Amino acid sequence: MDDLDAELIALLRDDARMPVSALAKRLRVARATVQNRIARLERDGVIVGYTLRLKPHAEAHRIRAIMGIEVEGNQAQEVLRRLRGHAAVAALHTTNGRWDLMAELRADNLESFDRVLGAIRTIEGISNTETSILLTTHKL
Repeated sequence: MDDLDAELIALLRDDARMPVSALAKRLRVARATVQNRIARLERDGVIVGYTLRLKPHAEAHRIRAIMGIEVEGNQAQEVLRRLRGHAAVAALHTTNGRWDLMAELRADNLESFDRVLGAIRTIEGISNTETSILLTTHKL
């Protein structure tokens, strides 16, 4: 991956729907160059997909939280596998801090949020958790 690929990825991170012609103009390269690079980055698995971002108030009814997760021994891969399959887990991150994993959680209401917390806490290999509900988002 070179500097042009990095610039292209930065532009796509900001707006993955930007037309190829606009990307080419911003990068000062030919349209075909942009198309070929995107195709190569997708083929090589650098770009694995595109997603949708919503403004926080678009999902005002949703409960969002961050959960720190401590994993017992060498069970991290199994815990990750179980969490990846959970519909309420929006994102998973490994960390170098107090927690082994950080999970971004989403639920429609407090009752379903409580069920999510209970289900995650019973996963074998999870020894401790700490959850903080996200209140206001100031920057995406």
